Amino acid sequence: MKEGDVVLVPLPQADGRIKNRSAIVLRAMPPFADLLVCGISTQLHQKAVGFDELLEPSHADFSTSGIKAASLIRLGFLAVLPVTGFLGVIGSVSAERHRRLVERLSNYIRAAAP
Repeated sequence: MKEGDVVLVPLPQADGRIKNRSAIVLRAMPPFADLLVCGISTQLHQKAVGFDELLEPSHADFSTSGIKAASLIRLGFLAVLPVTGFLGVIGSVSAERHRRLVERLSNYIRAAAP
């Protein structure tokens, strides 16, 4: 698995349940190369404007993503998980989209620091 891959992985939900969900690999994390992922959701109404990003059929990388319907890439839905827990790769997003997501998350963390 590599950065920008769209994967299927068990993710903890807000209610504590674990559900297999699609997610995007953002970064490998030290020291064990666990992967930082952000979840993908079809609940478009939950969009955090200026933070989350839509992935729609009209986008150039939609067909390579493995996603079946317009979806929301949720930068606020993060998890760090060991590679052994991943169920597989279903596609990938463009290098430009991946860069944009990581940059947006990084900018948010920097701006929120005291």
